This record gives sequence, C-alpha cells and structure tokens, in this order.
Amino acid sequence: MDSQGLNAQLVLAENLMKDANLEQAALTLSEAVRQDPRSEKAHQLFRLVLFRQGNWPGLYSEFNRYTDAHPSNQVAWEKACLNLQFGFMPLGWEQYESRWHTPGIEHRSKDHVLPQPQWEGELFAGKTLLLRWEQGFGDVIMFVRYAPMVKARGGRVLLEVLEPLVDLMATCPGIDEVIKDGDPIPPFDLQLPLLSLPRIFQTDLNSIPADIPYLSVPERVPHREGIDRILDATKGYTRVGLAWVGRPRSEHFPVRSISPALLKPLEALPGTAWHSFQLEQGGEQPFPRIIPMGPVVRGSFSDTAHALNGMDLVITVDTALAHLAGALGIPTFLLAHTFADWRWLMGRDDSPWYPTMRIYRQPEPGDWASVIERVVADLCSCG
Repeated sequence: MDSQGLNAQLVLAENLMKDANLEQAALTLSEAVRQDPRSEKAHQLFRLVLFRQGNWPGLYSEFNRYTDAHPSNQVAWEKACLNLQFGFMPLGWEQYESRWHTPGIEHRSKDHVLPQPQWEGELFAGKTLLLRWEQGFGDVIMFVRYAPMVKARGGRVLLEVLEPLVDLMATCPGIDEVIKDGDPIPPFDLQLPLLSLPRIFQTDLNSIPADIPYLSVPERVPHREGIDRILDATKGYTRVGLAWVGRPRSEHFPVRSISPALLKPLEALPGTAWHSFQLEQGGEQPFPRIIPMGPVVRGSFSDTAHALNGMDLVITVDTALAHLAGALGIPTFLLAHTFADWRWLMGRDDSPWYPTMRIYRQPEPGDWASVIERVVADLCSCG
C-alpha cells in the first residue's frame, strides 16, 4: 500500500473511532496492518481499538506480533498500563519505568535529569532525599501518599511540585519541605520521581497504602471568605460537588467528558445544593440551579481542598478533583469510561487507592446515560 492509501485508511479509522464504530475501525486497521506491517501508527491505533473493545486475546496477540519485528518502548509502556489495569502490579510497576523512554508520554523531560543517584529503597538516615513531581496534578496527589513510608526509611524528605500544589502538599505527613518547581533546591543526596515509589515498595493489590485522609486543608486558603459565604448559604442542604468535563488539553478529553445535558436527571434530587467544580468560566451548565465555584476557586488547590471539605459528596469524571476528594477522605462517585485508566483497575466499583470512592462505569463505551441513571437511583435509595 502506498503512503497516500495508508493515510486515507488511518484517517477513516480515526473517524470511525470518534463515532464509536469500533468494529469497523478494527477491520479497517487490521487491513492496514496487513498491507503495511511497518506502519507504527497503524499498529498503535489497532491496539487502541482492541483495548476499547476489551479484546484482550487480540490485544496481546498484536503486542507480540508487533514487538517480534519492532522492539518498542511504546509497547512496553502499553503492556505496563494493561498489567496494572488487571492488577498485576509488581510486573506492571517494573514495566512502568519504560515511560522515561517512550515518546509522547507526559513526564518530565531529559532536561530534568539530576546527577544525584536514584533512591532504590535503602535506608538513608542522615541523608536528604528529593521526591520529584511528574505527569499531572492528579498523579502527584495520588502518589504523595507514599511519603510517610519513605520518611520511615531515612532522614530528610523534600518534595518538588508545581506552584498550585505547594501548600496542599505541605499537609502530607512525611514531607519535611516542599519546594516550588523552579525555585532553588536545598542540597540533597538522593532523588526519585514520585511514580517510581510503588516499584520501590513492591506494591500489590493487598499492600496499597490507603490510610485516608493523607492530605488536609492548608492553613493558607487564598479565597477562604468567598468559599465560606457559599457554604454558609447552603447550610441545611446536602452539598454535592459536580465536575463533568476533563482537562481540554488532555488526549483523554473525549472519553473523560460528559455532555451537560445528560446530567439533567440529577436536578430532581430533593434537598440538594449542587456546586460546579468546572473551574473554567463559560460553557453549558447541566441545570440552572447549580452554584459555580470557579469564581472563588481560582487555580489554587488550597481553595479547592477547602471547598471540597464542605461537600457531603463529590461526583466527578476522571480528573485531579477525583484524586483530591479521595485523598481528603470525602465520599466520591467517579464516573468512568468502560475501560478507564489503569488506576481504576478493571471491572471494579470500588478503589483500593481511595476507600471512600465508588466507581460508576459505562456498561458500553460512550453510554453515559446509563451511568447517570444508576447514580440517581442510588442517591434516591439513600434517601
């Protein structure tokens, strides 16, 4: 197949995927792979379709077929995520180190490589260890839970994070000092990226550190007064925080976002004060009587933590908000894609990472209406 013909097939497959026509997309990509077995993009799209179909035998067969001819860090990364999703954690954590060699994975660049040795879990009494942020805000919130375990093995523990997280991370036990990314770092002896900690501690399903809350509301909340005014106005109601759209710049945006119109059935629940944690201004609201928190929660996780702490329940798609609510120990309903991110495992309605979380998964890809129906039914049954 010439390059023009292959590109046409790949564009067709991508459009079929957007329309959730996975069966036809799989047939199109299977033919593209057969005709041009050297095309990395065709193989990658084919694996993505097989994953979204839940076709695990086909996916593993494609892994093996591709890597036999094309050893690839991309495939190692995908295998890591799949093993973690199925709960094969020790193997998955080892494979997860391939993220540093996989183009396009959201992590820190090679410009941030440090000369200090990487910590491998040994005792480090009398020394200083720097834990370093990587990936997104939710990742940092999720994996800072290991800080007390790190502290138990040694001396001083530093944590470097992006500015919006600084005050919030300072509430985590085991952290001696939080440094804003870009500021001078005090002298240290060892260093480790946060998402390598599960490998260091050989985490499996039975040893996930899940003592919550492990974060709390910081002493400094920039917009405390505005948040408190809203919370005071909704006393006597069941306060529920709601977020329905993921981060627009994320590659996962289409499968982590719900049309506001589908949330309309929630409005009928009596005695409920709805609070929107969609912090971007503008855009369609699911119903008129939802209180926007955006004007008083302005990019600081300290503000968000304080506002969440006033909620009785949080209902959210897969965003950093879900991780923050879980880390604070707030009851949380996670609205998830059929085959959600590996963090939420496979086929479970609970999370061993966050004991106060309940997961509502699509029964079929794209079926958010059924998810909202179950949420409404469960909330009605609770009175």
